[in-house]
Amino acid sequence: MTVDDVAEAAGVGKATIYRRWASKELLANDAMADLFDIAIPDADTGSIAGDLRQVYRYALEFVNTERGLAVIRLAVSEANRDERTAAIYRDVLERRIVLTKAALDRARTRGEPIKSTADPVLMVEWMAGVFVIRALTGQPMPSPEDADRLVDVTLQAVMDRSTQDSATQDRATQDSSTAQARPESQLANGEFGNAPHIA
Repeated sequence: MTVDDVAEAAGVGKATIYRRWASKELLANDAMADLFDIAIPDADTGSIAGDLRQVYRYALEFVNTERGLAVIRLAVSEANRDERTAAIYRDVLERRIVLTKAALDRARTRGEPIKSTADPVLMVEWMAGVFVIRALTGQPMPSPEDADRLVDVTLQAVMDRSTQDSATQDRATQDSSTAQARPESQLANGEFGNAPHIA
């Protein structure tokens, strides 16, 4: 891609492009960021599981298009060749990391049991790694229908299940104690009828 190509596609002169972007790299950076913002928008559904599920579906739909796959392949090839291009893709990932951190912060504010060790960097990079490996090996990308399964993998790493399990166990213990006490109280109240008289 050249600045001439961009100017021709936009129907403007090259000078107009350079007034907005000082270099082709800055132009590519903004274009890539805008592309990912459009294709993989942020989500605020009211739960961390819902947020991840929506973002994952958008991402999986994107990488299963010709344009999305081309972006991933270009990222791999060009980032290894040119440090300026690598910086562009790092910036794209950083933007997603910031959004993921915000989603975790919202979940904590809502009282969801998010681990203190939940790492938004790893949450972004593991999914990006799946896309890169699939692009390099020519294997099919996970489909949008795989979103729930992939979300479950992430939730295993970020949710404090011990808090939920403890609360569930406490409720079960309370229910069991209530059930055991009920027959005695019912007998005392005569709910089972009069007790037989034994001479």
